Amino acid sequence: MGKDYYQILGVGRDASADEIKKAYRKIAMQYHPDRNPGNKEAEEKFKEAAEAYAVLSDSEKRKQYDQFGEEGLKGGFSGASGFSGFGFDLSDALRIFMEGFGGFGGFEDFFGGRETGRRRGPAAGSDLKIKIALTLEEISTGVTKKVKIKRFETCPICSGSGSKPGTSSVTCPVCHGSGEIREISRSIFGQIVNVRPCSNCGGEGRVAEHRCTQCGGEGRVQNFREISIKVPAGVTTGNYLTMRGEGNAGPRKGPYGDLIVFFEEKSHPYFYRNEDDIYIDLHLTPSEAVLGCDVELPTLNGRVNLTIPPGTQPGKILRLKGKGIPHLHHSSRGDMMVRIQVDIPDRLSAREQELYRELFKTETKKIRPEQRFAKFQ
Repeated sequence: MGKDYYQILGVGRDASADEIKKAYRKIAMQYHPDRNPGNKEAEEKFKEAAEAYAVLSDSEKRKQYDQFGEEGLKGGFSGASGFSGFGFDLSDALRIFMEGFGGFGGFEDFFGGRETGRRRGPAAGSDLKIKIALTLEEISTGVTKKVKIKRFETCPICSGSGSKPGTSSVTCPVCHGSGEIREISRSIFGQIVNVRPCSNCGGEGRVAEHRCTQCGGEGRVQNFREISIKVPAGVTTGNYLTMRGEGNAGPRKGPYGDLIVFFEEKSHPYFYRNEDDIYIDLHLTPSEAVLGCDVELPTLNGRVNLTIPPGTQPGKILRLKGKGIPHLHHSSRGDMMVRIQVDIPDRLSAREQELYRELFKTETKKIRPEQRFAKFQ
């Protein structure tokens, strides 16, 4: 027995053309290959529905089918759809679908995309990117930086419309207000529809009747703007801040893009940073390390007095709690690490040599031969 196209679409034999089309849309939505990738059963149902629609949507083919059944179609009716009753494959089914619902524009409509012919509206402006170099002192406290940037801003003469004051915009004569251009080509796979934004109106659907003389119809002009950037404490190289709406203005009242601010940490003459801790080398003379002393030490927030205990060994690290970098978006801070370096003099005055010889004779702590060597760490 031949195929029952009415049963495939789930309609009666007296169904109207609109009812047939509606039934086909429902089945095509359910079994379309894009919604069922790799599902052969769904693909067969999609092809079967397209085949049924190709026959029942064509009045001549439907009349032939009603009178003689599927056998009546084997005479080679091709019609507008190109269906001949033989060798119906997926490419035929997809072509039927596109022809029935307006190509890819209809396809987007079909699956809930933008509507065919809807204006895209003015395009948004592009983002701007800048880099700011910061000292560790600025990072430690947070800082507000003022920078001057060059960007597109809304034209002050036409207020961004692109039209000469006193005039208005008109429907784009190229796309006729749709904001898009459809280019249709045919191949062995059927009709291919390519949709692109209209180059004449930029996808807006309207153009200036008389262009603004200040901006040339763009609705924006380049200008320098000073921007205040509030840098939070604790940032590091690679962190960035997004300032919404501080980028370029879009053409013809298009929204502003964003300003992306990247942070870069400057090298410091004293401090080395490791995450939120900072390190500094403190150089002492042998007598300062042996006897102990008080040293005025720089920090990121002023100077402090540090007491060096007697007998401090070279390489020892003293920790100053809370003197490092603030944790980003937290109130706590890292620490400051002070590493002791003992500088051995390579030149001595006669008096210093005399004192060192006397010290050598009287030193209470002697290094015995078996203590002079240790495993290299």
